[in-house]
Amino acid sequence: MIRQRSFSILTILMLISSVYALTEFSTNVAADDAEEDPLAAAGLSLIALRNDTLDTNQDGDNDAIRVVVVFTTEQEDTNLELRLIGEYKDREVTEALQFTFSGQSNASLVYDAWSSGEHELKLQIVDQDGNIISTIPLPTYVLRPALQTPSMLLALNAPQHIETGDECTISRIFSDETGPRYGASGVRTFSGAPFTVLDSQDFLDCSHWPAGDYTLKEAYRNDLGQTTEDWLNLTIHNRPAPDFSLSVQGNSNATNTDCKVNLMQADETVDFSTFQKIWRIQGEIIDYTGDSFDCSTLPAGVHLVSLQVINNELISAIEGVNLVRIPSADLTEEQMSTVPSRSFGEDTETESVGWISIGVLGLLVVILTYLVLVRVKDDSDALPMRDLGPTPMILSDGSPDTEGLPTTTDDDGVLWRQHPDGNHDWWDAELRIWVRW
Repeated sequence: MIRQRSFSILTILMLISSVYALTEFSTNVAADDAEEDPLAAAGLSLIALRNDTLDTNQDGDNDAIRVVVVFTTEQEDTNLELRLIGEYKDREVTEALQFTFSGQSNASLVYDAWSSGEHELKLQIVDQDGNIISTIPLPTYVLRPALQTPSMLLALNAPQHIETGDECTISRIFSDETGPRYGASGVRTFSGAPFTVLDSQDFLDCSHWPAGDYTLKEAYRNDLGQTTEDWLNLTIHNRPAPDFSLSVQGNSNATNTDCKVNLMQADETVDFSTFQKIWRIQGEIIDYTGDSFDCSTLPAGVHLVSLQVINNELISAIEGVNLVRIPSADLTEEQMSTVPSRSFGEDTETESVGWISIGVLGLLVVILTYLVLVRVKDDSDALPMRDLGPTPMILSDGSPDTEGLPTTTDDDGVLWRQHPDGNHDWWDAELRIWVRW
C-alpha cells in the first residue's frame, strides 16, 4: 500500500515536470520563430501568395505576372507598401502599391514585361516608415513585352517636286508605352530643321522654309535604354519668277481708237490672282493693279509701258512694250500744237525754210572741214618723226648683229644682249634695232 502511494506521488511529480518542460519548450520555440519570421515580428501573417502569368495582348506569349498576397494582422490600421521588382539585364523596374488594412486583406500587383527575355522577380514588404520588413524571392519568368516599345516616323506630305511656297507638312508619329509605364520617359531630339522644333509639335509646316537640301533626324531614348530614330531627306527648290508676256491691242493706232495692254500667263495653272502687279509708264508707277491696262487714255507719242509681277515668295519679273499712239485726224489746231507732228505721206506739207536750213548747215560743215584739214597739215609740219635710234644692224643671214655681246632669249621669245657695264638691250624685230632697257 505504501509502495503504491509512493509510485503515485512520483508519477504525479514526473507529469508536472514534463508539463512544465513542454511549456518552457513551446515558449522558446515561439520566441525563436518570431525572431526568424520578420513578418511575425511586425505583427503580420502571410496567409497566401500566388503568382499568375498573363497574356494581356492575347498573342500566345506570356507578357505579365500578377502577384496576389493575403495578410492578417491583429493591429488596427496597418500601413504597408508592396514592391514588385523585376530585374532584366541589370536593370530593375519596380511596381509599388500602398494600402491600409485591419484584420485580413488581400492585394495584387501586375508586372508588365518591357523586353523579351528572362525577368527575375521579387516581392518586398515595406512598413510605413520605409523600412523593408521582408523580401520574398519569386520565380524567374521568360516573358515578351506587351507594351509598345518606342517607335518614331517622320511622314512627309508634299508634292514630289517641292518649290518654295508649296503646301508642305511633316507628321511626327511617336509612341512609347514602356517608358511612361515605369516612369522612365526619355528625351526626344530633332535636328536638321531651319527653326526650333518642340516636342509638342506633332506637325511641322515646311511651306515657308527657305529653299535648300534638308536632312531631318529625330531620335528618342528612354531611361530603360530603349532607343528609336527616323530620317527624312527633302529638297525645297526656289520657285521661278512669274512667267508672262504682254499682249498689245491698238499699237500704232490713232488716239481716238481703243488700246489695251494685257497680261498673258505662260502657264495657266499658276494662280496670278494673289501676286502683286505694278504698272509703270515711262518708268513712273501708276495707280493700277489689274491684269489689263487701258492705254487709250495715253496721249499721242511713244510710251514705254511695263508690268512687274511679284509672287508670294517676293520673286519678281518685269516685261515692257514700246507703245506708239498716233494723233487722230480730227484734232483742233490747239491740240495739234501740243502733240508730235504727224506724217501724211506724200500729202505732208513742207516749207521752204527747211531747204534754207539745210544749205546753211552744209556751208558750216564745209568751213569746219577746211579748218580741220589745214590745222592737221600745220601740225604735221611742226612735229618731227620719232627718232627710232641707230641704223638697223643685220647680219648677212638676216639675224641681228649682237656686236659680240652675250645674248639670251626670254620666255616670250624676246632676244636680249648684255653690255659689260650690266645694261641690257632688247631686239625690236619690227624696227630691227636694239632698244636700251
